[in-house]
Amino acid sequence: MTKNITGSQRKAFCCFYAMLGSVAEAARRAGFPRESAVTDGIECLRSARCRREIEKLRELLTDRKGVISGLRRLAFGSCSDAVYLVFADELPPSDVIEGLDLYNVSEIKRVKGGGVEVKLFDRLRALEKLAELENTYSDSDKAAGLISALTAGEVNGSDDN
Repeated sequence: MTKNITGSQRKAFCCFYAMLGSVAEAARRAGFPRESAVTDGIECLRSARCRREIEKLRELLTDRKGVISGLRRLAFGSCSDAVYLVFADELPPSDVIEGLDLYNVSEIKRVKGGGVEVKLFDRLRALEKLAELENTYSDSDKAAGLISALTAGEVNGSDDN
C-alpha cells in the first residue's frame, strides 16, 4: 500500500466500497486526496486483507436488515442538510457539500428565476414499505419455523407413521 494511507483510511475505504461499489467515491469519502483517490483506492483493493474485509462487509449489508435500515433512514431521517442547502446564499464549497447528509433527497434542480427545487423521498411511502417488508420477513420466519418443526421428527427418526 502507499505510505500515505492510514489504517483508519483503509478501513473506511473498505466500508464505503462495500456500500457504494465505486472506487473513486469510496476513496474520496475515506479521506484520500482527490488527486490520487482512484489510484489509492485501487492500491487498497490489491490487498487480500482489504478484499476479505469488503466481502465480510457486503455479507453484512446484503441481509434484510440493510433494506430495513435504509427505509427507516428515509422515514425518520433528518432533512436539515437539504434545508441548509436550499437556503444557503451561495453554493457551498464541494468539501462542505460532500459532508452533507442528503440521503432523503430524491431530486435537486434549478428552477426558472434562479431558485432551487429540492424534492425529498416520501416518508409515508417509506413507512408503508417498511411495514410491508417487516410483515413479509416476519411471515417468512414463521413459515421457516413451522417447516423446521414439521421436519424435525423426520430428521430425528421419530416419525410416528
